[in-house]
Amino acid sequence: MTNAFEERIRGICQSFGNDPGRMMDIVRTIQDRFGCVSSEAMDLIAAFCSTHRVEVESVVTFYAFLSRQPKGKFVIRLANDVINELHGSHRVGEAFAEEMGIGIGETTADGLFSLEHTSCIGMSDQAPAALINDVVVNHLSADRARRIVHNLRLHGDPGKLVRRLGDGNNAHGLVRSMVHNNLRKKGPVVFGKMERGDALGKALAMSPQEVIRSVKAARLRGRGGAGFPTGLKWEFTRRAEGAERFIFCNADEGEPGTFKDRVVLTERPHLMFEGMTIAGYAIGAAQGVVYLRAEYSYLRPFLEHCLEKRRELGLLGEGILGHRSFVFDIRIQMGAGAYVCGEETALLNSVEGKRGDPRNRPPFPAQSGYMGKPTVVNNVETFCCVSRILQHGAGWFSTLGSPGSSGTKLLSVSGDCQQPGVYEFPFGVTLEEVLGEAGGEDAVAVQMGGPSGALVGPQEFERTICYDDLATGGSVMVFGAERNLLDVVVNFLEFFVEESCGYCTPCRAGNLLLLEGVKRLRSGVGTPEDLEYLRELGNTIKATSRCGLGQTSPNPVLTAMENFSNLLKGLVRSTEGGMQPGFSLEAAVREAEGIVGRGSVGQEPGRGQS
Repeated sequence: MTNAFEERIRGICQSFGNDPGRMMDIVRTIQDRFGCVSSEAMDLIAAFCSTHRVEVESVVTFYAFLSRQPKGKFVIRLANDVINELHGSHRVGEAFAEEMGIGIGETTADGLFSLEHTSCIGMSDQAPAALINDVVVNHLSADRARRIVHNLRLHGDPGKLVRRLGDGNNAHGLVRSMVHNNLRKKGPVVFGKMERGDALGKALAMSPQEVIRSVKAARLRGRGGAGFPTGLKWEFTRRAEGAERFIFCNADEGEPGTFKDRVVLTERPHLMFEGMTIAGYAIGAAQGVVYLRAEYSYLRPFLEHCLEKRRELGLLGEGILGHRSFVFDIRIQMGAGAYVCGEETALLNSVEGKRGDPRNRPPFPAQSGYMGKPTVVNNVETFCCVSRILQHGAGWFSTLGSPGSSGTKLLSVSGDCQQPGVYEFPFGVTLEEVLGEAGGEDAVAVQMGGPSGALVGPQEFERTICYDDLATGGSVMVFGAERNLLDVVVNFLEFFVEESCGYCTPCRAGNLLLLEGVKRLRSGVGTPEDLEYLRELGNTIKATSRCGLGQTSPNPVLTAMENFSNLLKGLVRSTEGGMQPGFSLEAAVREAEGIVGRGSVGQEPGRGQS
């Protein structure tokens, strides 16, 4: 490579202080400028940042948005989650591929286009959708896909594909996106009115311990799905040894069918930032980090603008609201396409410039998180709730919802319904009520909580959405009578196989075996023994996997077997003579003959078909 290339890499590394802890920023910047992070670039990064080449390469090879080989000038990432598939993303993919003359995972010979699948881009309410570089294109069709390729060849600017701006801040000059919020139901917590600094001012009139007690009294539980008490997490972190602490906001909603954070980040970023600042005051942290998923890169300039506005208003930085001893600021850390980084310890590793591998626990982040320091990790919705609690009081918040689940819950509703979008309901609402408002009354199945949640049938629709009954991190995927539920389960398992970090055998190998078994059922060659095998395998994966991904990945299979047992039992066939249904000995022998390159002896004609 030329000296000019070396100097450009040197400049990028220097802009991040030659800090290996900022490896994500370094390699993302190089990827954006050169279309890849080449072998030569990795050598230079390792030298300039005083780290090992293998550490650099481990990061580059882990994340879907990074590549060692050059990608096209325009990278088209077509969402292939189950909702996009149901709305025809495969036809859109075929049109893209035909128009460009390449297949999925390939780049055109002229280096202009790359075509890829990605699991979910947070646009299930406006599917089929794709990212073209950082530009969202939604409501795609095969004809529109062909026109997109044609237009990009003409003008070479993905931004010009945006012909009509979306609603709300999607039309802001720093966003300029065709995305629609589809905010169908506003509740009093996340989407109520609020003056910037109101909640923060009330928090600063209290002691940090009183703030934590207020959050505990409100009975706020984390909105990411696990439901751990927020105030208790903060208390553990404040009491942990060490002078330096950190606040992290998990804005990496990668669960297929989830897009609520997209709307909050677009319309209520100040509510989230204020909650983070209150948390910083409560635990004694001076630094906050928002981990923003790569698919939401189009929102970053707007979010940076909001942060700068807060600094100008004295709501961030030094001496916040006149309190000289309180210093707190927030920076945005971009992800690079890895679902597992939604797990809090994998997220922390990513921000430290490493692969997004989950850590062994204990210790928990409250004791040893970012850079080994006590760290609070909460998600976007949780920090919004914090702001409301400090604004209106713990008593007000605890009156909302159900006895064991206070407040409201944001739901991302998509699939076979008339009104897909974001809904804010009080906890305790029934699934039947949600379906009624979204126009999904004819559903035969609903996936609650994304692929890692539960597949439930009409007999479960009267259950309540709360932590003690039907829990969800936010995703509600609706399926009508025309859908093959095993197609849905297969899509979920393919997602987990793709997104597993590969660290532990139960998740790495077990999910592949689950996928193979469900495909056997779907093709009509499954046996009753297969059902018991899948149940045992799923429970083994859950019990022995290292992190939450493997501990929840069998849920689509296990909940389908529990709630749709008659459907699955109707697909299996009993064995005859010890042979699998549909097994052809003649076909198997022919396959073996082809492998070894010679004929076989000893088989009687016409034998071996069962």
